[in-house]
Amino acid sequence: MTRDDIIRMAHEAGVIPPGWGATEMQWRSLDAFAALVAAVEREACAKVCDKYDDADPLGVSLECANAIRARGKE
Repeated sequence: MTRDDIIRMAHEAGVIPPGWGATEMQWRSLDAFAALVAAVEREACAKVCDKYDDADPLGVSLECANAIRARGKE
């Protein structure tokens, strides 16, 4: 997620009204918040894949879960 994405979402959510600026500290806080939200969502998605691990003899669900978790380490 780029800073432009975060700025757009902050405007859409009304956190920062369109046309308004923010301090560098506020942008860093928004960046950190977005990273935390993304990490929680990735883990929730990976856990959905984990639920199918026992019924997946090819290991595709485990590969999927690992790939989702790896996105946070890029």
